[in-house]
Amino acid sequence: MYEQLPSQLIPKTMYVLPDQDFARVRLRLNDLGLQYPIVVKPDVGMKGILFRKIDSDDQLQEYHKKIPVKYIIQELIELPLEVSVFYYRYPYSEKGRVSGFFAKELLHVIGNGSDSIHALIQKHPRARLREEELKRKHGHLFQHILAGGEKYYLSYAGNHNRGAKFISLKHEIDEALHQVFDDLNKQAPHFYYGRYDIKTLSVEDLKAGRNYYILEYNGSGAEPNHIYDAGLSLWEAYREILHHWKVLYEISKYNHENGYPYWSFKKGFDFLRESNAHFKKLEPFE
Repeated sequence: MYEQLPSQLIPKTMYVLPDQDFARVRLRLNDLGLQYPIVVKPDVGMKGILFRKIDSDDQLQEYHKKIPVKYIIQELIELPLEVSVFYYRYPYSEKGRVSGFFAKELLHVIGNGSDSIHALIQKHPRARLREEELKRKHGHLFQHILAGGEKYYLSYAGNHNRGAKFISLKHEIDEALHQVFDDLNKQAPHFYYGRYDIKTLSVEDLKAGRNYYILEYNGSGAEPNHIYDAGLSLWEAYREILHHWKVLYEISKYNHENGYPYWSFKKGFDFLRESNAHFKKLEPFE
């Protein structure tokens, strides 16, 4: 996926096999100029599983020992705004459509100068529901007291099921935004449907096509997750999902008729079975 995106728009990225000698991994980090903090995640992942921010060699070595599959090491992009943009374009059309646009507020607590991180988690409406998971990841700092106003991120994964909050930016969808993604999409000749996860300086900068990085591109498996935290009724959410399925069907049908045949039932079934086995392998390590 990354190889089809413009190289100047993606963070520095390297792939690591789980049985690779760690000394060689460290050398490759130096060669690429990757410095801590970095982020790591499975090459094939979803819902933020085994996504981590890494601050030291010791943490990276521990992750390397634990993860059973090929994974990605990536530069941590610390621009202030994380957004998702769902975009699709019919292969026969010059113009596409941004159908979803929202900002992500990562799960975090803010210090008050007296409560420990653990106490802040217990008071947080979303974090308190994930106390056991957060204890595994942050337990060594549970008794630390944050200064007043100090922000502490509990997760760097911008996923709804990792506690992130989605804030609709539907009102910001305009011709300038469409133009940025029309231009971007045509640089990746086979991406007609999917969701871009992006870090940027501001919405205005993104619309101007500057100061942004693509953290991920999610293709036909991408969920139109702009339905969450958007004030939609259940039926409106269903309508949005069905609309995107219809678009995906129409794009697939056109591609099938123009040299990109459908998978056989067996190939699709085997893919789903292998995918399920892959994620079951990851779950015990989360």
